[in-house]
Parts: sequence; structure tokens; C-alpha cells
Amino acid sequence: MNISQTIVDGLVQGGMYAIVAVGYTMVYGVIGMINFAHGEVYMIGAFTGLMVMTGLALIGITSVPVMLLLALIVVIIVASATGVVIERVAYRPLRGKHRLIPLISAIGVSLFLQNYYQITQGSRVFAAMDVSEGGKNVYMVGEIAITPLQLTVLMAAIVIMILLSLFVSKTKIGWACRATEQDRRMANLLGINTDNIISLVFVIGSALAGIAGVLLSLIEVSITSFMGFAIGIKAFAAAVLGGIGSIPGAFIGGFIIGFAEKISQGSDLIGSDYSDVMVFGILLLILLVRPSGILGKPEIEKV
Repeated sequence: MNISQTIVDGLVQGGMYAIVAVGYTMVYGVIGMINFAHGEVYMIGAFTGLMVMTGLALIGITSVPVMLLLALIVVIIVASATGVVIERVAYRPLRGKHRLIPLISAIGVSLFLQNYYQITQGSRVFAAMDVSEGGKNVYMVGEIAITPLQLTVLMAAIVIMILLSLFVSKTKIGWACRATEQDRRMANLLGINTDNIISLVFVIGSALAGIAGVLLSLIEVSITSFMGFAIGIKAFAAAVLGGIGSIPGAFIGGFIIGFAEKISQGSDLIGSDYSDVMVFGILLLILLVRPSGILGKPEIEKV
């Protein structure tokens, strides 16, 4: 096993999980609920990107940067709108109810979106557009093979982590998000429109999931209506591992999950068939030692 290559592949895979995990952790941090339809927003982003790039190719626009930029713009709009609809339909009417009720509602939305896309798009595996005749060129750095698309994913994860951390800690809207997270009723009394803040959180998380869907589909080159389920579970595991509600924790958890997956796939002892066992085994071990996750804060109940 080439350790250096495994580290690079793990960084890329972990970066993708981290981008999706942010959506889980932001929604939970603000409203205390898990959006189990988040993986399907990732799937919608992949399908939307495929349709946009196919349409651009048909009208003669073949410039790689232009195709990718336009696809990302459309995907961000579609994914954000999907996130707002999910929040309005599956969450807002159920606020204040027992936590299991909106959880079941979100699972219902997830199954609806999976089956809707299977009916409308078909159950076969779609090949992503090969927009990059330069994006998939392999460059060797010593014994490490890397492509421009992999570098794009890794840089996107790092930039997103920095920007989101600055957004939450340095802007007035970010402060409003933190106030809503800590005490929604008090935030309302202070003049913060918590409904708008919650919708904004869904918009940000969904936009990131859509971006991840486009980028990863170009690397993996396969799109299906059920592709969001697997990455959604692993991204959720990454958010829990890092500390649900913590943005830096989601990124740390994503990279740990990505590393574990790639190391197990490249290992002669474990192999790719047991990579998921390795991933969730690490999650279990860490949570046994630190139930709140790596950067999570334990909840203190007042008696």
C-alpha cells in the first residue's frame, strides 16, 4: 500500500464528506434536529449539474471553467430552494413537537425524493459529463498521483471551512445564528427573526450539499437516484464524530472518515468489502470515549 497516495485520496474523500457534514451540523446546531433528507439534496445537485452540463454541451459551450461555473451556479440555486422547501414542509409545521416526529417527516421526504428521481430519471446509473479533458489528467508528485479535480475538492473543503467559521464568528448574521442556537425564544425577544435564520441555515447547508454532489460525481463518474443515501450516512457519522453542532468538528470528522475508508480499502488485511465496518467501528470507539464527539460540548441539563 502506497501510504502517501492513501493519505491524498483520504484527504479528498474526507473533504467531500466534510462539505456534506456541515449541512447536518448547522441544522442540528440551530434547531436541534437531524435533516435526514440532506443526502438527497446532494443527489439533486449531482443530477442538476449533469443536466446543466449536458445542455451546455448541446448548444456548443464546451469550455471547462464556464461549464463548471454555470453548473455550480444553477445547482446552488436549485439545492438552496430544495432546502427551503424541506424546511417549510417537513420541519416548520412540526416545531415544538417531539423530536421523533420531524425525524420521521425528514425520512419520509428522503424516501420521496429518492423514488421521485428514480421514476423521473430512471433507475440506471448515469455517467457524469466528462467536462475536463484537463481535469482528469493525472500528475505525479513523487509517488503520489493527483488530478486537478481532486485538488479542487480539497481546496473547496478548506476554503468552505474557513469562510463558514468566519461567517459564524465575525458577522451579525452569524451571531444571530449562534443566538438562535443558544436560546430561540430569547433571540426572538431581542428582535432576531429566527424563522429567517433557520431558513438561511437550510439554504447554506443545502447549497454546500449540491456543490459536493457536482464535484464528487465528476470524480466518481456515476450518478443514481440512491447515491445520496450512502454519503448521507457517512457525512452524518462525520458530523457526530467531530461533534454535532461544531463546524470545525464536522470537517475533522469528515477527514477522519475519509482516511479510515481509504486506508481500509488499500489494506490487505481489511479490504474494500469491510471499509464501512472500519469507518463505523472508529466512530463507535471514539463515541465510547467521548460521547459528545471530538469538538462537541456535552449538554448540561438544569435540574
